[in-house]
This record gives sequence, C-alpha cells and structure tokens, in this order.
Amino acid sequence: MSKSLENDAVETMRIDKWLWAARFFKTRSIAKAAIEGGKVHHNNERVKVSKEIRVGMELIIQQGFDKKTVVVKALSNTRGPAPVAQQLYEETEVSIARRELIASQRKLHNLARPDHRPSKKDRRQINRFKQDNDQHWSYGDE
Repeated sequence: MSKSLENDAVETMRIDKWLWAARFFKTRSIAKAAIEGGKVHHNNERVKVSKEIRVGMELIIQQGFDKKTVVVKALSNTRGPAPVAQQLYEETEVSIARRELIASQRKLHNLARPDHRPSKKDRRQINRFKQDNDQHWSYGDE
C-alpha cells in the first residue's frame, strides 16, 4: 500500500464518501444521488447512503452504460489523485469481460448508422420509395 493510504486507514466508512474518494463520482452529492437512484448494490440489494463499508466488500456500481463489480481493497477519508484512488478497489475479471463485451456490441450497433446525411437525390429516392409502398399497403377501400 502507498503511504497516503496507510495514513488514512480506517475500519469502516460511509459508502458515499468512499465512492467519492475512489473517484467513481465527482462529488459526494452526485454519489448520494446515484445511491438513492439504485445505482449502487451490495449482495444484490440496493444500499443506503449511510451504509458502512469495510475492506473486502463487493459492490456493483452502475455509471451510464457501464456496470462495474468491484471489491473494496482499502478505505480512505481523502480524495487523492486517480492512481491512488484506483488502489482503493479492484474490478473483478468477470466485470471487465462483461463491460468489454457490451461495449463491443454497442459499437457494432452504432456501425449500422450511415456516415453522412442523405443528399437531395437520396431524399427524393427515399420519398419515392415510401410513396410507392404506401400505395401498395393502403388500408382503405381495396
């Protein structure tokens, strides 16, 4: 462990403060809002803001599209630089693999989009195609 982690060593601390110190969220109020919104779980149950955490606990934290499963390695009362904050937790191998798989699927899904907006000629062809299909599939008198 680094010296900064040893100086700040504590037995338990509030989860919102730890999430802030581990740099999962920029402020404690954002961490609190995420916890209250059900974005943080322990033992597959939502946690409260005042939940006391200990070293060795496994947390599931959702940030945007990403859902990380981390094991608490150390506790710190202060928010330090990112390399020090990353020593406070370890993400599980299963979590890393799952996030990479989901990210690659999202990337493939976004490849289906065209690279540019339709030109005037393209829009005319699209409109012509839609009009032709609307006439064939009319639901009125046949």
